[in-house]
Amino acid sequence: MTEYPDCLTVSSLNTRIRNLLENKISDIWVRGEISNFHHHPSSGHMYFTLKDGSSELRCTMFRMNNLHLNFFPNDGMEVRLFGSVTIYEKRGQVQLKVSMMQPEGLGDLFKSFEALKISLEKEGLFDSEHKKEIPQFPKRIGILTSGTSAAYRDILNVLDRRAPHVELLLCSVKVQGEGSAGELVNGIDLFNKECSADVIIIGRGGGSIEDLWTFNEESVARAIFNSKIPIISAVGHETDYTISDFVADLRAPTPSAAAELAGPLREDLILGLNNDKVRLIRSIHNQLEQRWLYLDQCGKRISLQSPARKIGMQIDALRQMHQRLLLAFEKKHSFFYERIKHLAKQLSSLGPNEVISRGYAIPIDKGGKVIRSSDQISLGESFQLKMAKGGMVAKKTSDINDT
Repeated sequence: MTEYPDCLTVSSLNTRIRNLLENKISDIWVRGEISNFHHHPSSGHMYFTLKDGSSELRCTMFRMNNLHLNFFPNDGMEVRLFGSVTIYEKRGQVQLKVSMMQPEGLGDLFKSFEALKISLEKEGLFDSEHKKEIPQFPKRIGILTSGTSAAYRDILNVLDRRAPHVELLLCSVKVQGEGSAGELVNGIDLFNKECSADVIIIGRGGGSIEDLWTFNEESVARAIFNSKIPIISAVGHETDYTISDFVADLRAPTPSAAAELAGPLREDLILGLNNDKVRLIRSIHNQLEQRWLYLDQCGKRISLQSPARKIGMQIDALRQMHQRLLLAFEKKHSFFYERIKHLAKQLSSLGPNEVISRGYAIPIDKGGKVIRSSDQISLGESFQLKMAKGGMVAKKTSDINDT
């Protein structure tokens, strides 16, 4: 086998190329257009391609360097990059390791954006206290965008699926280019004058900063702020921010997301109505129970105070009194009966019959009167002697002195 002195491995060659590039081509400025832009969600690093009319170069901007950007890069954006040329050794791919990025040809726009943002923020146009509440159950949703755009189709698809019962009102306007800001302002004013919508979605699909610049115009921002109808701003993609987003009552990352925020899901409404129905029935049932209890208590109080009850109570009292009188009468009757019986017994013991039964006799004259004195009859006059058993006729023969 033939030996080749100083034969390099692929890895060692790529390392030499990297060292050579980093030593010879470092700290340079490069101008070009961004494409294939990707912002890694977990690491925060940015990966994209910088191109011109005939060539392209892979670029990487690590998180520690892109944290201080005052704008967010997008495909199609012209930029100036500062960094060093290196090679990704595993693939042998030449790339630019970017440490700084500036918008090329849009410097004035970004300065205008920042100046207007600071000015409106100082005026309080972004303050949460001015944000109007998005209605939970809108009947009509106004849409301010191009009627031929993909953004409008996305909004229609979402609302047709989620809330087919909601009426949609489109005001088709230009969303970029000359006169587009005026059309947006007029559309907002039109919805407010006619009071034709409960909430307004204003927005468009993604694009370069120039494409989105209409939504950074001061006139549009003030029209959104002065709107009596709540406005949802849905401009570009999730990474795109405009002045309209800051002023609006609610920002949605995309037009589709704005439709979801504005249109309540029909199934959620049905579920909510069913829950409200159950709560209402339970509340009515509880109130009826309380009313029946109150009526029962009132009935008891009325029955206690009714004339019939009072008369009944008086009758019961009279019956009790009558019973007590009867008991008292019987007691008195028994007492006097026994007393009379005792007196009668005493009287009987003193009566004529009792006297006669003890061997005495009662003299009775011819008239049937008791002879109490010898003077009542004359000598030789007959009279009767009544005895306990039978009697006899006697005649007065003489008087007997008491002595």
